[in-house]
Amino acid sequence: MTSSQTPTTAAELRGAGLRVTAARVALLETVRGGDHLGVEAIATRVRDRVGHISLQAVYEALHALTAAGLIRRIEPAGSPARFEGRIGDNHHHVVCRSCGAVADVDCATGGAPCLTASEDHGFAIDEAEVIYWGLCPECSTARSS
Repeated sequence: MTSSQTPTTAAELRGAGLRVTAARVALLETVRGGDHLGVEAIATRVRDRVGHISLQAVYEALHALTAAGLIRRIEPAGSPARFEGRIGDNHHHVVCRSCGAVADVDCATGGAPCLTASEDHGFAIDEAEVIYWGLCPECSTARSS
């Protein structure tokens, strides 16, 4: 953690109406520095930075950060929840069917919500979530050899 990250992160937490704690700062920076991390990986990295933190506290902080719009939760079918720091741009994801690797995919066309629903049922749609499924390069290579 650099000294330039902590004040900015702390200000973001305060701006979202959240109490600033070492654990929340570490958690937010871990999610933003990670690559679609699961809760266990986040907890391990946060513990490496700040010492003991219960898994329940990690879940509660992730929920608070997600509700405040500081991080995003994704949950591909058949996969545990993952968290990312890329927010506000309605991007999508590609998921490997074999190893579960996840990568970002920019919006397919146009601005958010990228896709126009054939029927909106009266909803004011502001976001579309698309998950592309396939094999990552490593799994594809392994399968063909």
